[in-house]
Amino acid sequence: MQQVEVARLHDDNREALSLAWLAGRGSATAVRREAAASASLIGHLNLTHPNSIQVIGAYEAGTVADFVERLVAAAPAAVVFADGVSPPAALVAAADRAGVALLASPLPAARVIEKLARYLAKALADTIERHGVFMDVLGLGVLITGESGVGKSELGLELISRGHGLVADDVVAISRIAVNTLEGRCPPMLRDFLEVRGLGLLNIRTIFGETAVRPKMKLKLVAHLERPAQSARDAAERLPLADMAEDILGVTVRKVVIPVAAGRNLAVLIEAAVRNHILKLRGVDSMAEFMARQKQAIDASEDED
Repeated sequence: MQQVEVARLHDDNREALSLAWLAGRGSATAVRREAAASASLIGHLNLTHPNSIQVIGAYEAGTVADFVERLVAAAPAAVVFADGVSPPAALVAAADRAGVALLASPLPAARVIEKLARYLAKALADTIERHGVFMDVLGLGVLITGESGVGKSELGLELISRGHGLVADDVVAISRIAVNTLEGRCPPMLRDFLEVRGLGLLNIRTIFGETAVRPKMKLKLVAHLERPAQSARDAAERLPLADMAEDILGVTVRKVVIPVAAGRNLAVLIEAAVRNHILKLRGVDSMAEFMARQKQAIDASEDED
């Protein structure tokens, strides 16, 4: 079961939200992932449908003293007082007795909710690990996949030398941070490192500088490197008429398959695939344009006949 302990939530957001822990410090409460399926993870005071984290601003603070017992009985993961208001002494005492975490922030309630909602969405997101090299190519997150030894890391190094950025090599942690949004990161142990056969581990940040690495990117394209089969002269479809895609955590990601052969400049092909994908996002489809032109030529030829 995925969950985020309130102690971790406090530590991770203490500086950004100037969080102070007022009561229930020893509690082992946590925000659990199943709460996200039935109600929002965080929101303003709501005693009818209690949220996992209750945020009390200046508007609600004037009436909360009348609902101390009901609020604590609802067993929220935490109660956060925002807008710089202070909780009533009765609530502080009740929270300590019940082991309910009571926090305070001087920032506006709306900002507290927005910040913690984003934090929880990422912390409780569905996550998987994929083998490959994750790159920032022209501002687009590209996952390079393929069997071991096909040249993924060498291609990554070539792309880095051309000014693109490395996110992760070998192991890519992919999380679904929104309904149709995937985000890829590098596990802390492997951050900044790229393994190249014959050279070993390279620290890309040290060799190429800060601009050669990225902490995270949204996954938009999968580029699969494939060795042509020995028995097939040209196994890959020369002019694929339909876009390929791959399902990752329930999100459909566009996919291109690039045959690997001696003399092919894979870095240029990846850049071209990214540029073509960007054009498609803008409504420009080169294949559709060519087919329309071909149909127009056929229709003109038939009219002449």
